[in-house]
Amino acid sequence: MINYFKEIFAGLWSLLVGMRLTLGYAFAPTVTAHYPYETLPISPNFRGHIDLVINPKTGKDACITCMMCARACPSGCIELEGEKPEGAKKKVLTEYRLDFTKCSLCANCVEACPTSALEFSQEYQLAGLSRHEFHLDLVQRFRDRCREMGVEPKIADLTPVPAKEPVAGDEGEAGAKKPAKKAPKEAPAKAEKAPEQPEEPTAGS
Repeated sequence: MINYFKEIFAGLWSLLVGMRLTLGYAFAPTVTAHYPYETLPISPNFRGHIDLVINPKTGKDACITCMMCARACPSGCIELEGEKPEGAKKKVLTEYRLDFTKCSLCANCVEACPTSALEFSQEYQLAGLSRHEFHLDLVQRFRDRCREMGVEPKIADLTPVPAKEPVAGDEGEAGAKKPAKKAPKEAPAKAEKAPEQPEEPTAGS
């Protein structure tokens, strides 16, 4: 009988100790973030899926469609296309597709890019109901991110490049007019010698 009451007393005592701790933390200031209403800053070394780097001044990308990122990808999850505008010397990126379901976040594409046109995003809230939601169009994402930054996106612009017209009066080193070649001077015509007349015979000769 005594053991029965001892067990009841021990259970009540443990309950009171637990409630004391609970009440203490209930009125103490919180130290955790109230997700999803609050988020913590992401480390710069965080590796989300890749994104195209934005030039905030011009709204352009740095991709030259050299295909180095697609060749360096061991998973084969990158596809891109480019076209050359009329009158331009370089190709313009028109499509960049990433299949993030295959990506291993190895960073080979970022390191292989010769123009540093790729970077890791800070996107970590990646949840979806279908795998097709992870087939990302990076060109469209580039446009959306530019508009969020207040910059007009200038990507996949295939506007023909106008030919440069020479500026009147521009005599710089590149546009200096070459002096016209002077026509060779004609040698003065030699005076023709009159034919020699025979001398008249003198009298008594």
